Amino acid sequence: MNVFGDKIKLSIFGESHGAGIGIILDGLPVGETLDMDEILRQMARRAPGASALTTSRKEADAPEILSGLFDGHTTGAPLAAIIRNTDTRSKDYDPTHPRPGHADLAAYLKYGGFSDYRGGGHFSGRITAPLVFAGAVCAQILARWDVTVGAHIAAIHNVLDDRFKDPTAEQLTRLSHSPLPLLREDRRAEMETAILEARQAGNSVGGVIECCAVGVPAGLGSPFFGSMESRISAMMYAIPGVKGVSFGAGFDIAAMTGLEANDPIRTDGFNFSTTSNHSGGLNGGITNGMPVILQVAMRPTPSIHQEQETVDLNKMENTTLTIQGRHDPCIAIRAVPVVEAGLAVCLLDAALADA
Repeated sequence: MNVFGDKIKLSIFGESHGAGIGIILDGLPVGETLDMDEILRQMARRAPGASALTTSRKEADAPEILSGLFDGHTTGAPLAAIIRNTDTRSKDYDPTHPRPGHADLAAYLKYGGFSDYRGGGHFSGRITAPLVFAGAVCAQILARWDVTVGAHIAAIHNVLDDRFKDPTAEQLTRLSHSPLPLLREDRRAEMETAILEARQAGNSVGGVIECCAVGVPAGLGSPFFGSMESRISAMMYAIPGVKGVSFGAGFDIAAMTGLEANDPIRTDGFNFSTTSNHSGGLNGGITNGMPVILQVAMRPTPSIHQEQETVDLNKMENTTLTIQGRHDPCIAIRAVPVVEAGLAVCLLDAALADA
């Protein structure tokens, strides 16, 4: 079933080239004030057509609130919103030739050819727009609890940014106002060049997003299957194009010794902290009060303008395909607010469940 959450229930509907896409968000606290201008700003960060680094498809991504909001406050009813699709070119898609790297073949085998193939249908990254709406709502509520979520591009292809070290709310907020959020500005030109060169070659590149939340209270989550790593990972892997999720030091921790990997614990007489954060703010599936930090690996966009091997489903023969249409040369850029949104939803859901 297409439902996520324990206390907050989230469901996304729609298809890339259908009439619209949308979300139902149930279980929000009543009487919360929502800043629609801030929600629209977050939506614009994910929206296509913003620069030469993204797809040329133009979508305003303006949510139409159907229920759950009155006079700027949540009412207790499910918060439902729809985003109309306005710029579609369905002629670019052929259901008989599944695109390598996409869900086309898997969807054909599961649904027998009845799923909407246009633009990837319900499997499309377009479906992340409603998730950004939900995350923008949840982030505003978290902010009143002094929790801030933000992210940066940790890598594009083989160009690396620094990793988070002692992140602050101010730093995370600053990053959210950049179209290519980086900790090291001197890496911007090299990353942009890698993306533009891939686009010119009819190819694509992948990337890594590092996301962080500061101000997270200790005690969220529970072992075993309610662990925060489990909840967050489930959300992240629901985002199209995500092929890896790690926390704190991630896979680098496997090369450390126990003494190197452990985070020394300190107290000021009232509160606890650790002098490092290799565990990413999580121990035993529970938040420990340190910043929650995770990395998300995004695959290269599978839609590339080079000839690839595929099959003809009508003839059941091997053939080749050159994908048409408008596509991002690097989906990691527009996925930054999506990853932030996913973490915000998970944290608010856990906070309300453990309240």
